Amino acid sequence: MPLPTKQEIMDTLVNIHDPEIRIGIVDLGLIYDVDVNDKGAVKVKMTLTTPACPYGEMLVSQVHNEVAAMAWVTNMEVVLVWDPPWNPETMASDNAKDILGIW
Repeated sequence: MPLPTKQEIMDTLVNIHDPEIRIGIVDLGLIYDVDVNDKGAVKVKMTLTTPACPYGEMLVSQVHNEVAAMAWVTNMEVVLVWDPPWNPETMASDNAKDILGIW
């Protein structure tokens, strides 16, 4: 059974954008970890730019739905974490830093 890899999952999540700042959640560094077990269960640990993010529920739902729709995924869990808190200086993409003027 060809289970999805962490990279394949990240490649799927790259298409999800924060609607407020129009940058992808992967580029923003909001995805902290992806775990795939040998039975196809996936756990994604993610955060939001702020606990008060008005799009938080929508973003978590999009992550869940995109990964759950991947072939061979048998179970999908999104864990929203706040530690460590998101920091714009730790964004995963130089392009995202350029867009937001963070250097």
